[in-house]
Amino acid sequence: MIPKINILPEKKLVGKRITMTLLQNKTFELWQSFMPFRNQITNAVGSDKFSMQVYAPDFDFNQFTPQTIFEKWAAIEVSDFLAIPENMEPYVLKGGLYAVFNYKGKPENGSEAFHYIFKEWLPNSIYEVDKREHFEILGDKYIRDNEDSEEEIWVPIKLK
Repeated sequence: MIPKINILPEKKLVGKRITMTLLQNKTFELWQSFMPFRNQITNAVGSDKFSMQVYAPDFDFNQFTPQTIFEKWAAIEVSDFLAIPENMEPYVLKGGLYAVFNYKGKPENGSEAFHYIFKEWLPNSIYEVDKREHFEILGDKYIRDNEDSEEEIWVPIKLK
C-alpha cells in the first residue's frame, strides 16, 4: 500500500458522534443510528460517507492503546450548515496534509492495514502523525461485510 499525499481543503460535515474505545467499539451502533436518517441532510455534497476519529488535542498518538478514548463520527459533507437535521451535529474538518491509503477488504480485517500504516510505512517515511482528524471515506465501492469492499484511509501527517 503506497499512499498518495494530498492536501485536503477544509470541509463541512454533518453527522452523529459517539465516544468509544477500540475495546468498547460502538461503530456499528453509531452507523445504525446515522444511516436511516442520512437522507434528511438536504445539502449533501456527493454521496461519500466519512467515518472519522477525533482525538483529544493533547493526545500523543504514540501512546495509542485499545483503551484510548476518542470520538467517532458518521457523517457526510455538506455545502453549508443552514439545514442540520434534528439529532445531528455540524463539524468543520480542518483539512491539511494527509497520507491517503486505498484499502480493499472487509472492514473487520482493516487492523492489518492500520498496522502497516503506523508500524511500517510511517516510521520509514519523512512524515509523522499530525494532531488532526483521522478518517475513512466510504465511497461508491464500499460494500459492508464484503471482501471486495474499498475505502480510503486518510491519516493526518506533517514532516518530521
